[in-house]
Amino acid sequence: MIGPNRLKADQVDYARALGDAKKREILAAIVGLRFADSPAFLTVSQIIAAYTFDTTAGTTLNAGSGAQPNYALATGTVSYSNHPTFTFTPTTGEAYASAYIRPLSPTLVMPLAESGMPIDLLLRITAQSIGGLQNGTALGGPNNSGAPEFFQLLRSLRRLQLAGELNIESRDDDHVGRVFITLGATTSGTSKATSDDLTRVRKLLKLSPKTKTYEIVYGQSTQRGDHVQMVTRSVLGILTDLGAQVNVPDEQIGSGATKPTIGLIGGETRPTIIVNVGKKAPPDAYVDILYGQQEYWIDRRDFDSKYAFTVVQNLMALAEVTQSSKAPIVTIPAN
Repeated sequence: MIGPNRLKADQVDYARALGDAKKREILAAIVGLRFADSPAFLTVSQIIAAYTFDTTAGTTLNAGSGAQPNYALATGTVSYSNHPTFTFTPTTGEAYASAYIRPLSPTLVMPLAESGMPIDLLLRITAQSIGGLQNGTALGGPNNSGAPEFFQLLRSLRRLQLAGELNIESRDDDHVGRVFITLGATTSGTSKATSDDLTRVRKLLKLSPKTKTYEIVYGQSTQRGDHVQMVTRSVLGILTDLGAQVNVPDEQIGSGATKPTIGLIGGETRPTIIVNVGKKAPPDAYVDILYGQQEYWIDRRDFDSKYAFTVVQNLMALAEVTQSSKAPIVTIPAN
């Protein structure tokens, strides 16, 4: 019964190990991009968990003679060994370009808000601009903090989402994915605060007040009142932006090893993910990696950073979904 017993433990243990390894890979990419290091991604394409359980037994019987007493001797040995084998596949070429370099489609990103994910956090991570309003950017020069109106828009959208006045809908028209946003989704009366948010969102995005539903499309603002124009980031763009928000020791900035940390405006002064740096990470860190002579980690008690990190992890999983080699195969010979 070794096989069934090992399966009950291994299914959970290996799933957790794969999740923890992915977290460390993502954090290593964020910190590496902070110092202009190109990230590399390895996929665990196969796991072979080989177990060996051997037993031997023997007996010795002496009937005795003369002064020699009778005796019986039993011997036995038990040995157990575990020799797991992992197969790693580097992500390169077209798979790398498709998953990490090309901008994420709004039809891929926005349905996450439909499932209840906070829309302000989602857009803060994935959108470079909405309706011409610019998000902060890692290498944007004097305007890298973004437009204050961008963050005002995010806060209004979040309040509408909480009030049930915002709805995201995915449609498949002739095998072409489309995504729509509805403002003022309920038919009941709205409060003044909600009405103000609806007016503010339509004004900031230059939307027509004559309709409630608008299609979200990729591109810069074209002054059309029936579409929401959004420029999305790639996975590398997301990781680069998160890295630019990481506070690093002043001597590393002064030496030219990295750029100054970008600040945010419009009421959003907290980094999307707070990454701590020091000589030694606490033993209960949510995730930690060693880079150079410093350790970088996310505090386990920082829920907002952990949740944002999980959003990034989910986005990367969605971006990788077209790669057939991404699904790990677990083989467990348990004889």
